[in-house]
Amino acid sequence: MNKTITRRIAHSIRRVSLLMIISFAFVVIVNTAQAETLRLLVLGDSLSAGYGLDEADSFPAQLERALVKAGHDIRVINAGVSGDTTAGGRGRIGWALAEKPDAVIVELGANDGLRGLSPEMSAENLTSIVTVIRDAGLPVLIAGMKAPPNLGPEYGQEFEQIYQPLEKFEGVTLYPFFLEGVAAIKHLNQADGIHPNAKGVEVMVKNILSAVETLISQVSSR
Repeated sequence: MNKTITRRIAHSIRRVSLLMIISFAFVVIVNTAQAETLRLLVLGDSLSAGYGLDEADSFPAQLERALVKAGHDIRVINAGVSGDTTAGGRGRIGWALAEKPDAVIVELGANDGLRGLSPEMSAENLTSIVTVIRDAGLPVLIAGMKAPPNLGPEYGQEFEQIYQPLEKFEGVTLYPFFLEGVAAIKHLNQADGIHPNAKGVEVMVKNILSAVETLISQVSSR
């Protein structure tokens, strides 16, 4: 074979090999970057689903922006369903975990309280949810709730206690009241007086941010 042709073939092979190496390296870099993006699932009801709000103003969306601004590479997944109870969350937790999150925020109980459901049953549902999440090896942040005052102080006290036992689980953190700083404050809520408006959600995110960052730190230490 002519030496010139041989050199050209060898040069072409080297070029193809170099292009293959560069392409492979690019794929590895992209996949690595994607793998480093944490996935945070918010399992909740209308308070986290964003009832009455634009999607960009919902709790998951605002939380994601706040975390990104704080320097975290993270995606917050909205698994909120309006009207959901702890029983509903228990029924769909397996499906929700199919999203492959690295950590989970559980925001459930508000509708249980509004309907005056048995605190004992609500506690059992929450325990089941947390057990499934922990069995998957994921850290959990529980966003607690308070019962409406019209149900009486006795029910209110019993209801608030449904969250406290969950702290006995390793890898579980309790944020006592999801609507802290927002509940019953007119200008931070929608016309129904129950669901926060966009400004109210902003306050909620600001208040819970430190607890969420603690949750994220548990992911990085696993």
